[in-house]
Amino acid sequence: MSEFERELKGILTGDNDILQKITKTCSKSEVSNYMTILSNPFIVIRSAGSLGIADLVAIRGDMSFLIEIKTSKAKEIRFDRASRANQKQAEKIIRQCEKTGTLLLYAQRLKGLRGDCWRVFSLDIKGLSGIARLIHDKVPLLRKTKGGIYVMNWDEGMKLSTFIKYLSMLIRPNL
Repeated sequence: MSEFERELKGILTGDNDILQKITKTCSKSEVSNYMTILSNPFIVIRSAGSLGIADLVAIRGDMSFLIEIKTSKAKEIRFDRASRANQKQAEKIIRQCEKTGTLLLYAQRLKGLRGDCWRVFSLDIKGLSGIARLIHDKVPLLRKTKGGIYVMNWDEGMKLSTFIKYLSMLIRPNL
């Protein structure tokens, strides 16, 4: 498991040591938003293999989603650079998620940044319902070029701290 997979897993599972470490340079509102995960953490499972469906699976009683992690020093990641594997993976994931009604998120970690260095995106997945649909509709979609290539631009994503706060507002009361 990479350093950044461990970091995101720790955040979503409510690992206090990791939360303290990653929020040292965050604003007060970002810290407050991150800490909402402590009352409603996820079980996070690492997926096997590179370029599979996703790196992590986050599960808790009221919701679940797949997470694909991308890290970079550059703010923009084009899925056609170096190899087209990321582009093919995204296209495959969309087909599988539409078949199963599963939400996929991309988490981008910008290296060497102070403050909230994570951003969250989704792909345009048809047929989602319930909480998965609510999350999908709130999270920015990866941009596509005129040629159909996915582009992840850190500035266009949702702050992870904002995303976590949003998740805390979606919790269903026990009936």
